[in-house]
Parts: sequence; structure tokens; C-alpha cells
Amino acid sequence: MKRDYFISVAIATYNGEKYIKEQLDSILNQLNKDDEIVISDDGSKDNTINIIKSFKDKRIKIINGPHNGLKQNFANAISNCRGKYIFLSDQDDIWLNNKVEIVLKTFNKYNCTLIVHDAIVFDSETNSIINDSFYSLRNSKNGFIKNIIKNSYMGCSMAFDAKLKKKILPIPNNIEMHDQWIGLISEKNGQSIFIKDKLIKYRRHLNNASKMKHYNIFKMLKNRILLLFSLRGRLK
Repeated sequence: MKRDYFISVAIATYNGEKYIKEQLDSILNQLNKDDEIVISDDGSKDNTINIIKSFKDKRIKIINGPHNGLKQNFANAISNCRGKYIFLSDQDDIWLNNKVEIVLKTFNKYNCTLIVHDAIVFDSETNSIINDSFYSLRNSKNGFIKNIIKNSYMGCSMAFDAKLKKKILPIPNNIEMHDQWIGLISEKNGQSIFIKDKLIKYRRHLNNASKMKHYNIFKMLKNRILLLFSLRGRLK
């Protein structure tokens, strides 16, 4: 796909040797020569860094993570991205071949600030499909109040305009997850679009950073109060 700008992919890694090669293979195949993958590694103790370096691809840039949890590891990657659009990626999923093309066409069509796409959920051990639509699990759609009550922003299915960086960063430590934070800021400072295309295979395994289960009501209420408090000053 010819374009007069480049894109960035932000990845936060930590002990991801088992799946990182397959993930990077699926991303690099879709990038132009001037695009970049910014990997913030939070001190992996396994073979993650060696696997990444084995690609010998100038588009891949490895930076040291802040050693302060997943949110800040992603914030570090995002802060070092220079592209017009920033795609978020986990270290263990698989991008389908048309992901970048479809997302960029959607940005051009709607002139929006953030795009979320659907995903196929599969089991890491058996490779069998758990659910053919992540959207169906979370009732995924835009809406500020809707995504305060029940978040449907999933980072590995998101891309956003780099203009949002000045509102997104720094990411507070006291919020639950970075993806909900980014999505809500886009809701109030631009336009978030949820498209129905299933553009990644979302891997579920024992070590997933995000879990598909709810906290108790008191924990959920506390998280939302902290989120709303932290959002003050970041919205229009």
C-alpha cells in the first residue's frame, strides 16, 4: 500500500520467547520499508531479545522498559513512536494479512482518531477457536459512558492517531489498563470507530496479561472512580 507517511507499531515485551517470532512475522509482512516497530522490553530473562535481534530488521527498534508494569511499558513504547498512526500489539497474537491495509483505509475514510477492530479468539495449546468474535464477548462499541461501565477497548486491536499522544501520556499508574484509558481519551478528544473486521488471532493462554473475568463489585467501583479522577484534565 503506497502512502506518503509511515506508521509505528508499539509492543511491550516481557519473557515472550514462546510467541514473539510468530507475532513479528505477521506484522513485518505488512509494513513498508520506512515503518517501525518500537519494542519496549521490561527486562526479559528468557530468549525474547535474542529472537527479536535475529530478525536483523532495521525497522525493529528495541528500547529498555521502565520496569514498572505493563501500562508503563506500553507508555514507554508509545512515547518513542514517531509514526503518523500508532498500532498497539501484544507479544503473542497473530496479525491477519490485511490488518494494516484495512485500518489505514478506515482512517482515511472517516478521519477519526482511533480504530478498534474485532478479533478471533483462539486457544494457544490446541489452536482451536474459542470464539469467532471478541466483540460478541464484550458487546464492543464506542461510547464514553458505555466504556466506563464495561470496557470494550482491547489494546491489541487498536490503532490511533499520534496526535493523541499529548493527551494519553503520561499514563497514570493507578488506572486498571492502558487500552481503556486511550480509548476514553479518544472518545472525548476525537472520534473512536469500531469496525467489524476480524484482523487478528487473539491468543488465550495461562500467561495473558488481561483476563476475561470480572472483579467483584467493590473493586470494579474503585477502579472506575480512580479512572474518572485521573481523566480530569485530559479531556476537552
